[in-house]
Amino acid sequence: MTTQAVRATPLRPATAAPAGLTAKFFRGLGDPTRIRILQILEDGERTVSELMEETGTLQGRLSSHLACLRWCGFVTSRRQGRQVFYRLKDRRVRRMLRMAEQFLEQHAESVEMCQIIDAHEEGR
Repeated sequence: MTTQAVRATPLRPATAAPAGLTAKFFRGLGDPTRIRILQILEDGERTVSELMEETGTLQGRLSSHLACLRWCGFVTSRRQGRQVFYRLKDRRVRRMLRMAEQFLEQHAESVEMCQIIDAHEEGR
């Protein structure tokens, strides 16, 4: 994989992440179960069993979501005996969730009406 230089413009600083990487960041958040996991973890650390119960998600599927969140740097885990505990890795995750909620207070209807995202999801 080659790294392309980021060209600075008046609207985009040279340090900005390439659009593809930013899109991948948002795809990491692009699943209702992953968002629900993050919302639950805002209240504190949880075991896999607790997350299964609170999300209603089967263990295998939950593990995939947790792996995605861990790889993207949204959550971290620690093992204690046989149990694995998950928590938010970065306090900015809380801020992102708050910002999304604030945005949706004003724009929920527009987001819900977006047919392009719905069409993309159906094509998967």
